[in-house]
Formats: sequence, structure tokens, C-alpha cells
Amino acid sequence: MGSSCSRLRGGPVRAWPRAKAASLAPVEEEELAVSTPDLMHLRRVVEEKDGGPAWTHMMDRTLPTFRYQAWKREPQNGPPQYRSSTIFEDASPDVVRDFFWDDDFRISNTWDDMLLEHETLEECTKTGTMVVRWVRKFPFFCSDREYVIGRRIWASGKTYYCVTKSVPRPSVPRSSKPRRVDLYYSSWCIRPVESRNGDGAMTACEVLLFHHEDMGIPWSIAKLGVQQGMWGCVKRIEPGLRAYQTARAAGEPISKCAAMAHANTKFVADELTASENNTEAGSTSNNAQAEKPKHWTGNLPKVFVIGSVVALACTFDKGLLTKALVFGTARRFAGPGRR
Repeated sequence: MGSSCSRLRGGPVRAWPRAKAASLAPVEEEELAVSTPDLMHLRRVVEEKDGGPAWTHMMDRTLPTFRYQAWKREPQNGPPQYRSSTIFEDASPDVVRDFFWDDDFRISNTWDDMLLEHETLEECTKTGTMVVRWVRKFPFFCSDREYVIGRRIWASGKTYYCVTKSVPRPSVPRSSKPRRVDLYYSSWCIRPVESRNGDGAMTACEVLLFHHEDMGIPWSIAKLGVQQGMWGCVKRIEPGLRAYQTARAAGEPISKCAAMAHANTKFVADELTASENNTEAGSTSNNAQAEKPKHWTGNLPKVFVIGSVVALACTFDKGLLTKALVFGTARRFAGPGRR
């Protein structure tokens, strides 16, 4: 890939750095922070063929222009996992994809008011693969959290598979504050669906989100936080999306972050499925294990692999789940008599 892949250096930024990126040597697919096995795994989760526990329904809310549903499951080992479906009326998959990838807009619009800093560490303009560093705001009783995240988008027609996960980067120094989150997975599938207005038009957009992370908070408390704060966080997303649609319709230029969402990897779903089936049929158990996503936390139980969160935003927002958790928990314990 040659000069299409680069590393960026410097302090945290609120906007894309203007410095020219340094070139890297060619990078093979398997050396990228997010690679084909991650796509295969996400597709299995979307199709509910990942072999994980059954999902338990948590929430179903409907407003005039969007509907939100959420589920959870609790593996024997690992944090709770969340799955959500959010359907936006009058929204295209392309714009929704860009909206959730746009770190600059997330901060400037303040629809994600937990994101304090973002920095791009690596990029591959050929595949759209990125490694980013985030710092997210936590309430007074916790230190802020740092995330080093690999992310990439695949496209099959107008359906987008967006993977984001924690990746090991020893070159990024650790500090006690903010505290780094080492186990993080937040991925989603964005696709057109039929509008509920009854005309049969595919003018709505569904976002299927899967999320889990270990923020260093007891999982029992984490569950309380999500239950208390989920809906309050989710309903903030749509105003942000509508503002983004308005800005795009007015011809405002997209940010570098959103532009990277356009550098996605195209694939044919049927061909990938056939290839995966053939590989599974002819592989040994060791080979099958090698096909799973190469999380640096690969020694963790398989069930860690996925979880979904506060619908849409988490991954999209990769942090609304976090927000629901920490602020929901804060409200729960700081004011037990308040609603």
C-alpha cells in the first residue's frame, strides 16, 4: 500500500492535524489494525450465528422519526454485552455512516459531550483503516478514560459493516490519568430499510449496534448504569444526525474523519459467505481458531467477542454506552430519590 498508509504524531487534537503524514512501508491485509476476520465475525453476530448466549430484550421506544430497541446478554466471563437496533426515518446509509465516523462533528455539535480529545495515530487511505486515540470524560468519582481504537468500514452495496475495537499500541505511552481502556469492542451494521409510512420506499436506515467494554467498573454497577442512562443518551443522537444532514445538504465540506469513511473496502456478500464456508469445512480446529478476529485480547474467552450497546451511538458514538453507564450510575447512587 506504500504511501497510502501513514502514522501521525503529535498531541490530542479537536480537528484533523494539518501536518503531512509520514509514509510507511507497504502493509499486508493481515497486518492492518482491523482485517477481514473482523468483518466475518461481525457478519456472524449480525446474523445471530456467532454461537453466543441468547439476547434478552431490554427496551423498545418509538418517536415520530425513529425507533430504538435494545437487548443484552451476560456471558459467564466478561462484561455484559449489548445489541441495539435504531431505525431513522428519512436517512441514507451513506450519511449515517459519515455521521458516526465524524469525530470533529461529534465534538463541535456536542451531541457526544463526553468526547474531550481525539487524535489520529495511523491511517490507510486505500482501505480506510484508522487507529485513533480518544479521551472521554467521566464523572468526578472516576478518572477520564483513554481509548486506542482500530476502525474500518466494509461495504456491500448500500450496507456498511463498521468495526471498531481496542488495539495494542505500546508506542502510545500509558498514564494513570486518563486511564486506558484495554478491552473495547463496538461495531455496527448500517443498512437501508423500508419506511414505516407504508409506501414501501426504502427511505429509512437501520443501525444494528454491538458493544462491550471493560472500563474498570464492577460489571454489576455497569448494568445499573446502562439501565438508568440508556434512553437519555440515545435520544440525543437524532438531533445531532438531523443537524448533520442539514449541514451536508447545505454543501458544507466534510471533515477528514468523515472522508476516511468513504475509503471503505468493497466486498460481495455471497462470495465472502461461500469463501468462509469453504474455509470452515476444510480447516482444522486450529485453523478455525485463527479465523477469529485478532483481538490483542485473544486469550480471553470467545464470549467476550461482542456486545452491543446503546443503540446506535456507541460505536457510532463508541461512547454513548459509556455515557449511559457512568452518568446513569452516578444518578443512581447520588440521588436515589430522583427520577
